[in-house]
Amino acid sequence: MKKFLIGLVAGFVLAGLAGVIAVFAVARMTDRQPSIPPSAALIFRLEGEVPELAPLEIPLPLLESQSPVTVLDTWDLLRKAGSDARIKAVLFQPRGVGAGWAKLDQIRSSLVQFKRSGKPLYAFLHNPGAKEYYLATAADKIFLTREDLLDLKGLRAEATFYRRTLDKIGVQMEVEYAGKYKNAADAFLRTSMTPESREVLNSVLDQIYGHLVETVAQSRKRTPEQVRALIDDGPFLAEQAKAKGLVDGLLYEDEVMKDLKERLKGQELATLSHRDYLKIPALSLGLEGRERVAIVIGEGAITRGGGGGNSFGGDEGIRSGPFIKMLRQVADDATIRGVILRVNSPGGDAIASDDILHEVRRLSKRKPVVISMSDLAASGGYFISMSGDPVLAYPNTFTGSIGVIYGKVNLAGLYEKLGLNVEILTRGRHADIDSASRPLSEDGRKKLREGVDFVYRSFLERVAEGRRRKVEEVEPLAQGRLWLGLQAKGNGLVDELGGLDRAIEMIRKRAGIKDDEKIRLVRYPAKKTLFELLFSESSESSLEAMVESAGRSALRLKLRALSAQLGLAPEQAPFFPMQGILRIAPYTVKVF
Repeated sequence: MKKFLIGLVAGFVLAGLAGVIAVFAVARMTDRQPSIPPSAALIFRLEGEVPELAPLEIPLPLLESQSPVTVLDTWDLLRKAGSDARIKAVLFQPRGVGAGWAKLDQIRSSLVQFKRSGKPLYAFLHNPGAKEYYLATAADKIFLTREDLLDLKGLRAEATFYRRTLDKIGVQMEVEYAGKYKNAADAFLRTSMTPESREVLNSVLDQIYGHLVETVAQSRKRTPEQVRALIDDGPFLAEQAKAKGLVDGLLYEDEVMKDLKERLKGQELATLSHRDYLKIPALSLGLEGRERVAIVIGEGAITRGGGGGNSFGGDEGIRSGPFIKMLRQVADDATIRGVILRVNSPGGDAIASDDILHEVRRLSKRKPVVISMSDLAASGGYFISMSGDPVLAYPNTFTGSIGVIYGKVNLAGLYEKLGLNVEILTRGRHADIDSASRPLSEDGRKKLREGVDFVYRSFLERVAEGRRRKVEEVEPLAQGRLWLGLQAKGNGLVDELGGLDRAIEMIRKRAGIKDDEKIRLVRYPAKKTLFELLFSESSESSLEAMVESAGRSALRLKLRALSAQLGLAPEQAPFFPMQGILRIAPYTVKVF
């Protein structure tokens, strides 16, 4: 009787939710392709995170308006706007952009590509920092309001250490690693940076800062030395930014639109939001043809096992089970001519990484493949890219980190302080090797060392195979060191510097698609609506599965909040506390 009542209530809840979703879904279907005025200015507001993987589409106006725009969306949006005769100009408004410097490079390249159409591109900034200003330098003109602030003052990287805190509460991290730069646990093991960490972070700051300076110098027609001197005087009040030539005017949005109309010789302009314009398929503008190229997106930490992948919340990372299944679907689809594997991952579980690389190599034997790295393709993220196919990265992509780490938490000291007593009965010499209630024995540490060294050697061999080099040539570039894309290109760890446009050029050539033949990019995983999630035939369609998935999303949010308090990157949250042998980047660097 109890199960019957629970099932009845669940049925009513599901039916009610489905009814609400259906109403909005029908409303959206009737207005899926908004009408485009004959003369329009595209208002492109870019705010918050810019993921690679499309989030779950929920057809509720409030949630839909807050859904993040993906990197591929920005590329598609500006490509269409440049070719669409109805779009006369773009007003770009970046605000609080959460992308890394590689994604920023891709977005800025798309803005520059649009500008080549000869149409005006204006940037209207709201409390901009270095990232927003970097993007805005692609525009013909940059505007601020009179009371605003340009927070352009250079870049910094911070590292927080918790060793003394853990000592006070009796917690110890037990870590074994291969590679002197593989310092993912340094925050818990040390009280300050190692010389190796300092070396890497300084090289990161030097390159990204140099790239920022060069970009601003070219855009604002200054020398790099002049720009460096300018930045040393930052941040800037709006009037100061205008006086120093960093912005072109101090106007409000309506005044910017007036200036834009004057640029177009008084032509009347309607405004069109980027969210509405994204609903217009590129096919309807004649930009796509019949030749299909898959863009397979792997984003987030790599973990073992099944899972729904792009389910409730869409941020579960790269689960080996669903990801391998998706790769096989692509391989079996006879209409797919080639594959771009887009990687944005700090790595993760060593076994899962190996399983995925095996499947990528199988795919590569059946179809042409090009690897396109995003913000981060390091450690396991680099490992799964070693299929032997061409590898592209942006100058500021974080990659490499060829190394391995094992870690566990030893809570024996904390238990002692709390008066807890844990008794362990074992069968087998190493049965307690991963127990959190006692430290590693010398014999246990030796056993773990064997595993770490074996996995590290395997990593070197996979990289050597993928890069067609000897292990002895790869090893000096390994040691767990994180490289930026420009450095990786110089070291032969990637083949070229470039983004989506270059990846498409390369896959076109490798697949034998003629230059005049239009292609259609097919996303994997495809964008998924809540309606599809609820009524699909898979187990994810059940109310129970949806609630469980929502619970996972809530847990991930808590982990992200905790990791932020601890100074960890969100991508590393699934590995705190660390356990097992991992191919995980030593840290995720956010330069701001």
